[in-house]
Amino acid sequence: MTRKIIHIDADCFYAAIEMRDNPALAHLPIAVGGASDRRGVIATCNYKAREFGVRSAMPTATAKRKCPNLVMVKARFDVYRAASATMREIFLDYTDLVEPLSLDEAFLDVSDCNRCQGSATLIAEEIRARVKASLNITVSAGVAPNKFLAKVASDWHKPDGLCVVPPEQVDAFVRELPVNKIFGVGKVTAGRLQRHGIQTCGDLRRFTVFELTERFGRFGKRLHELAQGHDERPVKPTRRRKSMSVESTYAQDLVGLEACRDQLPALQEELERRLAKLDDSYQPTKAFVKIKFRDFTQTTVERHDSTADLETLGQLLETGLARRELPVRLLGVGVRFRDALPAQQITLFN
Repeated sequence: MTRKIIHIDADCFYAAIEMRDNPALAHLPIAVGGASDRRGVIATCNYKAREFGVRSAMPTATAKRKCPNLVMVKARFDVYRAASATMREIFLDYTDLVEPLSLDEAFLDVSDCNRCQGSATLIAEEIRARVKASLNITVSAGVAPNKFLAKVASDWHKPDGLCVVPPEQVDAFVRELPVNKIFGVGKVTAGRLQRHGIQTCGDLRRFTVFELTERFGRFGKRLHELAQGHDERPVKPTRRRKSMSVESTYAQDLVGLEACRDQLPALQEELERRLAKLDDSYQPTKAFVKIKFRDFTQTTVERHDSTADLETLGQLLETGLARRELPVRLLGVGVRFRDALPAQQITLFN
């Protein structure tokens, strides 16, 4: 079966968070990183700074020479981690096969996801919209049959873009792809490839796997595979989920307890459907209700309970609504888990 892989990549993530929290920075060239007098480097920068040639991993002193008006912002990793966790929870609404690469990007395998009529393109669009609504930042997405192409595609229409490479277009897409788009091909390898007349993946296809291995060692085999658009690496989840939730944003605000209570059966039914897909190692220990009001303030009410039935959720909803007398734009229901997998003893040989 052809896989459906999505690669999500936040646009200038750290800088985007800083501009979100301080709108005065939005139209200035900014970078997050260390001070130039302390041999600092740029962690990331916004697109305004990139117009001057500022790039990630560049020494701050060099960045300042390229862009004298560059505004340096101190990193706030606790804030970035919190935003990353919110994105991850959104991803997990669609699949457990989520492989984070860093705080701001991840692969998702949505091959078995039934949301959005099973369309990976529609899932990617919905995820992008949800991240925007929840965090007020943008992410770009690539959709393709494998990880290599999905990651390339996510960079194709940045920022705030979506690029889809359907299976029937893989061959044509890869043939014209510059070799420097291949992960692992840096300046040195790109220079060696160019000396052999190789500019694109189409050029790579003129060489046999033996010839490429002879010239580039073990990486030659990888080059040969990617030049054909082949990448069989699975998406590997690296962490187990701590919670599961379902939420819905309503076109018209809900007014009053009964209007909100009427939405619980559909939310609870969807939550039960998703919980049924998990194995027995996930054991619910808390139920919770999330409420976002008209003014975008939100509250979460939870209690120790191994089930999230309608009676429990109704009681939590009533408690949450009593905190603010405002119409409701979003409701969510969920559970938190106790990890029932046995702890593993780490040995010297691990």
